[in-house]
Amino acid sequence: MFDQLSGRLRGVLDALQGRGRLTEENISDTLRQVRMALLEADVALPVVKTFIDGVRARVVGQEIEKSLTPGQALVRTIHEELVALMGEGARSINLRAQPPVVILLAGLQGAGKTTTAGKLAKWLKEKERKKVLLASTDVYRPAAILQLERLAGQLEVGFYPSDPAKSPVTLANEALDEARRSLYDVLIVDTAGRLHVDSDMMQEVRDISAAVNPLETLFVVDSMAGQDAVNAARAFGEALTLTGVILTKADGDARGGAALSVRQVTGKPILFIGTGEKSAALEVFQAERVAGRILGMGDVLALVEDVTRQVDREQAERLAGKLKKGKDFDLNDLHDQLGQVEKMGGLASLVDKLPTKLLGKAGAMPKPDDREIKRQLAIIRSMTPQERRHPKVIDGSRRRRIAIGSGLQVADVNRLLKNFLQMQKMMKSMTKGGGMARMMRAMAGKLPPGLGG
Repeated sequence: MFDQLSGRLRGVLDALQGRGRLTEENISDTLRQVRMALLEADVALPVVKTFIDGVRARVVGQEIEKSLTPGQALVRTIHEELVALMGEGARSINLRAQPPVVILLAGLQGAGKTTTAGKLAKWLKEKERKKVLLASTDVYRPAAILQLERLAGQLEVGFYPSDPAKSPVTLANEALDEARRSLYDVLIVDTAGRLHVDSDMMQEVRDISAAVNPLETLFVVDSMAGQDAVNAARAFGEALTLTGVILTKADGDARGGAALSVRQVTGKPILFIGTGEKSAALEVFQAERVAGRILGMGDVLALVEDVTRQVDREQAERLAGKLKKGKDFDLNDLHDQLGQVEKMGGLASLVDKLPTKLLGKAGAMPKPDDREIKRQLAIIRSMTPQERRHPKVIDGSRRRRIAIGSGLQVADVNRLLKNFLQMQKMMKSMTKGGGMARMMRAMAGKLPPGLGG
């Protein structure tokens, strides 16, 4: 997400870094380019105007702190204005009411409401320790009801079986009755979407809202929808008493305009952001972090949280102990490490959270292809236990068998084994003569303040 916008803004601001001071002339030219970058990213015109006026008012004629260069002062101001644009009135989800608390999800078809309902149920169950019931009122798409039922089963949360022959309002009322009877803490109601806004759809969702009286009415919007997202936000904001927004598909090749526009158009805070297809890929929206990503500052804190939450510490300690004893890093260990990366959302997700300065020239490179991790895992899983422990036994015939078993080519197997041998040598060198400590000291100088040890 924000790749295009980030690239344009970094280029504009880098060009300003050498200036000795900020003047009307160079500020006007820079802000004109920032304005164009925001418009190209599909940010709504009124939002762009408000943003640029805010930056100009703060920068032109203001004293610059001695510790900052003019370029740094402008970057900081733009960062703070981005935070104000997206994060004004930010808050957590409201659960302070007599159970069951009702959360209503509304939005266009294809925005990801059903998937988001499952993600939100998982988040509430794990983070807030709530007993959650999922219910669908989408009688027009039985497949959506089935999808929600499957998600509920996978996540081990409650599901109210919707009968497509009944009206959406009846289903919502029945689900609320079930939530009360079975003492659920939260009821999440997934509503039907349309390919475009229409009066029937708006009346239906209004009727459902009136029937169940939700504490939270959340507008679910596709980050990649651009101006369509802004138009839909305006329509839903007029039809319903929205309380918040959830941005979905932020891991896609989005221009970022929706995130910068929707909050101002609806006047409601963005509560969550969906960052992938997996059920755990839902983050609490924090404007400071998103603004940092837009300006190429990365989101190292989110990366640290991912590692803390997803990495299996016992597994990591076992590997460290094994290497200290002089035992070789084997393909079982590689399999475990690849699995950890996959759990954290893949390489693309990790790279997306790193500051561009830490990546150097890599900041402009294409994102890693996470399909490669799946291919490598498939190859290792096609090996016998002996082959994983002792890769040297893998000869030509074994390589052909492994390739067939994984559905890949022998060349793919060869590439994995070559990379593995290089990794194995690196692991050996790190465990000898304080190599690990030297590597950590070298890395410390490249990490952001506070993370270098």
